[in-house]
Amino acid sequence: MSDGIRNAEDMGVSSENEDMGTMLEQEIKGMDNIREHEVVKGTVVAVNDDEAIINIGYKQEIPVPKRELARPEPDSAKDVVSVGDVIDVYIQSLSGENGGALSKVKADNMTAWKEMEQIKERGESIDARVTQVVKGGLVASVSGLRGFIPASQVELHFVKDLSIYVGKTFAVRILEIDAHKQRLVLSRRQILEEERNRKQDEVFDTLEAGQIVKGVVKRIVDYGAFIDIGGVDGLAHISDLSWERIKKPGDVLSVGDEVDVYVKNIDPETKRISLSIKDTLRDPWLDRAENYAEGDYIEGKIIKLTDFGAFMEIEPGFDGLIPMGELSDRRIERADEAVSNGDIVRVKVMRIDMKRKRISLSINRASRAGDNVVFKSYQPKVEDEPAAE
Repeated sequence: MSDGIRNAEDMGVSSENEDMGTMLEQEIKGMDNIREHEVVKGTVVAVNDDEAIINIGYKQEIPVPKRELARPEPDSAKDVVSVGDVIDVYIQSLSGENGGALSKVKADNMTAWKEMEQIKERGESIDARVTQVVKGGLVASVSGLRGFIPASQVELHFVKDLSIYVGKTFAVRILEIDAHKQRLVLSRRQILEEERNRKQDEVFDTLEAGQIVKGVVKRIVDYGAFIDIGGVDGLAHISDLSWERIKKPGDVLSVGDEVDVYVKNIDPETKRISLSIKDTLRDPWLDRAENYAEGDYIEGKIIKLTDFGAFMEIEPGFDGLIPMGELSDRRIERADEAVSNGDIVRVKVMRIDMKRKRISLSINRASRAGDNVVFKSYQPKVEDEPAAE
């Protein structure tokens, strides 16, 4: 063989050796980038019920048991990944009989914590699903992470029974986050406050005192009722719930009732709205007063004595005042010198003041009218008795 031919063959062998050396060097260099306790990309090359085989560019493919593919552990690895999927895996070790140990669960967990940190930095909200009630608040699942919602951050107001939220999903803000301590504190209250403030601005821009608007009773307290008018709560004091005197708001209202309300006052600075239900209705006092006229003669029962006279019940819940000078034709110092509580007396209607809702009566003038006067007396309706058989 000539020297030229031998040189060419030597050159071919040398070139092939150089290519293999380069490939080996690149493979080793790529393996150098694969280190324990880091997250890398891996390709699923095979999968069965128990495990998935992952290629991360290491010297050998590594099996990942189904318990490390998802939490809770799936019935089959095939429920989580398929051949050809590119997934993130956490390198737990690069030794052992399988050539290493990988975990998709830990990789997902680390990715989720990073996402939570980014969401908090951007001030965005995220959905949380409440899983249980614990002391001081709620436990919620957020992108696979365990979060805690303090009781004070669940609603705008105190909630006695937090169990009503278990199983519900709602938007939250991230208050605190510490991936190393696995600490994630959430707030639903911040979302509700932002929504309330937005609605308040809308309502206060359009609402005016004197308007009558629709509302829904949201909360009943001893001193009145909070009524939602377009996303903002206003307070109707107990004295503004009914023209009749009531002992407690629950006597006339229930949570969820739809009512018409009169806007009494608006304070944009304190964000307070005063409402009235009774002012949307005609005062029944006026209806009763229209049944009488000045100059009428009526009789009724004395129900209260005062320093300036006595009150007579014309009808149940409808009274008139007999001034001190109209109680007797003689001079008296005290009302009890002329009448007593429970006395039935005859009076003349002197004045009906519809604006001030007052009726002035006189025993004296009724006495001077003589015996020929017909006195009206309120008679409660009596149901007809069944006819005798």
